[in-house]
Amino acid sequence: MDFQKELIAEYDRETAKTRKMLEAIPADVDFDFKPHPKSMSLGRLAGHLTDMVGDWAVHSLELDKLDFPADHKWEGYVPASKAALLEKFDSQLPRARAALAGTTGAKWDQRWQFIFGGHVWIDDPRHQVFRELVISHLVHHRAQLGVYLRLLNAKIPGMYGPSADEM
Repeated sequence: MDFQKELIAEYDRETAKTRKMLEAIPADVDFDFKPHPKSMSLGRLAGHLTDMVGDWAVHSLELDKLDFPADHKWEGYVPASKAALLEKFDSQLPRARAALAGTTGAKWDQRWQFIFGGHVWIDDPRHQVFRELVISHLVHHRAQLGVYLRLLNAKIPGMYGPSADEM
């Protein structure tokens, strides 16, 4: 099995499914909507998906670590509109896919770290970081977005087969 080829194919499949879910967001949606006070806003969640396929994927592939000071205030992307969200999502994919295609051989086994405030939160092989914290993380938050959309009475597209809205 060609690990590189399979991982690229998986990334392509999961990003295409994620785009389908983003397309299902109603054009007039309130991006401030939260299903629960502890939840991210819909805009923040949708923006997080865009960050995941873009900067987060690229950083996990091109850098050996992310090291932020304790006072670092990260501001994630929150779209102004559905059109802006889709445009940003689409613009992120080529760079991330190129970084994925360029990550080969022993680089996959190198350790990757996420450090915040001097505390090491992640110290795992790059292949594990990419699979868990990019692809699986993307699937996780995409499913969350599906719940938000269901609560807003939007139709949910099928991801691994038809959804109840498509049957």
